[in-house]
Amino acid sequence: MRWIYISPHFDDAVLSCGGLIWEQVKEGIPVEIWTVCAGDAPAGPLSLLALACHRQWGIKSAEEVVATRRIENQEAAALVGAETVNFSIPDCIYRRSPTGELLYPEDVFIPIHTYEKGLDADIAAALSSELQPDDNIVSPLAVGGHLDHVLTRRAAELLDLPIRYYADIPYLINHPEMLVPATKKLKAALYPVTEMGLGFWQSAIAAYSTQILMLFETGEKMQETIRTYWENQRGLRLWCAA
Repeated sequence: MRWIYISPHFDDAVLSCGGLIWEQVKEGIPVEIWTVCAGDAPAGPLSLLALACHRQWGIKSAEEVVATRRIENQEAAALVGAETVNFSIPDCIYRRSPTGELLYPEDVFIPIHTYEKGLDADIAAALSSELQPDDNIVSPLAVGGHLDHVLTRRAAELLDLPIRYYADIPYLINHPEMLVPATKKLKAALYPVTEMGLGFWQSAIAAYSTQILMLFETGEKMQETIRTYWENQRGLRLWCAA
């Protein structure tokens, strides 16, 4: 039985669940990370928001960003033993209307644009086409409210299948108060992660070198943050329907 971790972006599943993924693979469980927003960016001028992200990532063009992040994701997934599947939707900072207008030029913590009203159903259809009947599906809770995370959770729920949910890291760490509303009517189960699993989790996160500055400021702070998060329960919680 495969475990399918649905990741809004190239790093989210490993950031949130890397230690557990490593433990599962070690036990012989096949694990795959399916990245929703893994598509190429449409042509056209970039927003100031996208350009600011590029500066933090140390990359100039959108084409290079996507190519680099795909490679990072492949390296991170290999460290925890997971296979990867990439879908064709671009990151929200690159998405445009049919006339070329950028949909999210200033913020990503806002409601989903009316033009993308049916995008969750399109994502659900794409996911469904790759799923097998006995797959275990793990979706983000969308803690933090990033619109791509919200979109991913909605798509997963449209599958009308049993779902487990993971807490989005680092959003949970930065906004712990958002966990309660995100887990309403859900119950948590703890999955143990060993100290060795923690080490592979940290190493896998470090593979996303373009993202460390934006998410944690430094590699040392990343190591400390993930260890502190792990030490609270020596494992990871996943949520499911109560």
